[in-house]
Amino acid sequence: MFYGIFIQMFWGDHAPPHFHALYGEYEVIIDIRTLEIIKGSMPRRALALVLEWASMHREELMEDWKLCEMKQTPMKIAPLE
Repeated sequence: MFYGIFIQMFWGDHAPPHFHALYGEYEVIIDIRTLEIIKGSMPRRALALVLEWASMHREELMEDWKLCEMKQTPMKIAPLE
């Protein structure tokens, strides 16, 4: 969590590798490999923060995706500061 934005991954989620970002009533699903929005919308400023964070932590996000595929607890990733 950072700046009121929650980042989540779920076990058994479908491909492509992605994460969920929630901000108030908004939710987006972001492809980890391309950082493109798969689904949803979010205010521009919040989305910019999510994409900045994700670009800095793409390798860690992929590692967490692999852990989730194996039904293991993902590692914590440092928030955007």
